[in-house]
Amino acid sequence: MSEQSRRPRRPAKPYRRPQKDPVRILAFEALRAVDERDAYANLVLPPLLRKAREKEGPENFDARDAALATELVYGTLRRQGTYDAVIAACVDRPLREVDSPVLDVLSLGVHQLLGTRIPTHAAVSASVELARVVLGDGRAKFVNAVLRKVTQHDLDGWLEQVAPPYDEDPEDHLAVVHSHPRWVVSALWDSLGGGRAGIEDLLEADNERPEVTLVARPGRATTEELLREEAAVPGRWSPYAVRLSEGGEPGAVEAVREGRAGVQDEGSQLVALALANAPLEGSDNTWLDGCAGPGGKAALLAALAAERGATLLAAEKQPHRAGLVAKALAGNPGPYQVITADGTRPPWLPGSFDRVLMDVPCTGLGALRRRPEARWRRRSEDLDNFAPLQRALLRTALDSVRVGGIVGYATCSPHLAETRAVVSDILKQHPATELIDARPLLPGVPALGDGPDVQLWPHLHGTDAMYLALIRRTG
Repeated sequence: MSEQSRRPRRPAKPYRRPQKDPVRILAFEALRAVDERDAYANLVLPPLLRKAREKEGPENFDARDAALATELVYGTLRRQGTYDAVIAACVDRPLREVDSPVLDVLSLGVHQLLGTRIPTHAAVSASVELARVVLGDGRAKFVNAVLRKVTQHDLDGWLEQVAPPYDEDPEDHLAVVHSHPRWVVSALWDSLGGGRAGIEDLLEADNERPEVTLVARPGRATTEELLREEAAVPGRWSPYAVRLSEGGEPGAVEAVREGRAGVQDEGSQLVALALANAPLEGSDNTWLDGCAGPGGKAALLAALAAERGATLLAAEKQPHRAGLVAKALAGNPGPYQVITADGTRPPWLPGSFDRVLMDVPCTGLGALRRRPEARWRRRSEDLDNFAPLQRALLRTALDSVRVGGIVGYATCSPHLAETRAVVSDILKQHPATELIDARPLLPGVPALGDGPDVQLWPHLHGTDAMYLALIRRTG
């Protein structure tokens, strides 16, 4: 399977607005936005859902319709690689010669046929009608012909046909079966280690819908308050985490609306907590979040700092993201400051901070559950672009912390080139440092490896694949 996106970069032809089936129309519009504008589904879907509710009315577009539209979009994006292989086996031309809007309709149809419980006849007829309205009668006939071929097998049957045998090419087999680019499969396997079972569990976890996890910001909200919500259950590892079961809507939670709580993966909470709780001798008054956008970790750190009488400085290079940080921290009970600043050229003096977090920009391979389209956009060469920035930011962090202070290097990617390779390279340049064993600072969390750094995993911990190294400056 090609590692390049099969979506051709060409303008979409105008299509007619449909008058019915708002669910599939919404899903199609979301996929078009992802293809044409490099939009992210998690940002595109909410306004589309609100627009549909307003236009159709609650009697014609209810919670079940919203849930189906969400499943169609995310399911199609997650399984795009697998579905591309199936579609390729059912058409008489290379996929790159099939227009993107047609591929979007086909992919939606294939997902309904192979990835949901929608009856075969309903899946085909609804997809053909969608094609007729948005693409025209001629293309609708093409969609009908292709989907009729797809109905000849279920998903397992198709995988037997389109996936290379595991014994001949394990990585390509896993790439097709679990719908990841081959280079991502290879990178995750190297990072995870072990045999086939572990990597298959990880890849499958990437294709599952993640739970919505809330954080009760200390001094502003409590888990007890959040657990009174109908769909709420306790978090697994973080004392501030509450999970919403399927169907739970964060916007319906009063504490979230008021900013006293937020949506935050439990892995991100654990990273902030580990840095805050790392043993420290001497002063503990000034903390820094050097890459603070969009503000989730900064908000938790600021609340923890306030409990100890410490101050957090949250720095973010991009002005609009700095605005998001300010919004997340608004109402914090203790002192804090948000500034727009480039972490590689910091405006603060060296040795100014007792604790420093650098959650660096990365490929995001640890959050593919939440942003499934990212796996098709990223390329292995992106690592070369991130590497200098990640090293520069870690150097800044070590320069910014006082002797005896603690630096947390974090990234939402398990790729070794973005985690241990960065830490190893920079520590060689800064010999007056030592790695701290981060594992005891994540109490109760199993399967944390040999340390001293920590790598979380979706299939083992139910979190994003967050990485954390804790470093003490000794001189």
